[in-house]
Amino acid sequence: MKNILNEKPLTKLIGRLKYTAKFVKDSDLKNKKVLDIGCGYGWFELNVLKRRVKQVAGIDVTSKDLSTAKNHVKNKKAVFKVGGALKIPFKSNYFDTVVSWEVIEHIPKNTEDVMFKEINRVLKKKGKFYLSTPYDSFLSKYFDPAWWLIQHRHYSKNKLIKLGQDHNFKVLEISIKGKFWSLIGLLNMYISKWLFRQPLFMRDEIENKIDAEYKEKGGFIGIFIKYEKK
Repeated sequence: MKNILNEKPLTKLIGRLKYTAKFVKDSDLKNKKVLDIGCGYGWFELNVLKRRVKQVAGIDVTSKDLSTAKNHVKNKKAVFKVGGALKIPFKSNYFDTVVSWEVIEHIPKNTEDVMFKEINRVLKKKGKFYLSTPYDSFLSKYFDPAWWLIQHRHYSKNKLIKLGQDHNFKVLEISIKGKFWSLIGLLNMYISKWLFRQPLFMRDEIENKIDAEYKEKGGFIGIFIKYEKK
């Protein structure tokens, strides 16, 4: 993940990130070996280190992508390696829990099966796999500039269920979240960060609105799913 604004990983979570962290049950973290695919700046690592993991490993595709996390997450329980969803640099049956936040839509088209095979390989039996990705709804797609510009992929519930079933996973939980304030937050990111190279406009105000929105039932922006390896 390109850190074009030289941002630090967030320790106080709000909005989507707060919901994402809470979506992972403490029982899947405490004294567990956890893998974060596409760890970015390391915000998830900072969070789960406070939740008594045995080890957390973050991978991203280049050393440069890992630099922020390495510089800000200083703990012997945290390790960082170059790697990706299609080739995970760990031995088979190593992890108790794997997470992948907003990654599957960025891997090469039609390689989702490879990703699920690799996750199945590194997970122990009965291990948990958490995933989030943009949801395949009309509003989520049509208000996503990347969907128009680069065919940024969005996934349906049925597609993600089938991917799991095809690769020895059963679905334990599905949640679809985010409404209109999440759309505003998305557009704010594209305009402020990527267009003007500036910190997010009215960040706290918008994130507080998104935080409240994620406490409501339902949504149409992002899908969160929890699998268990059979």
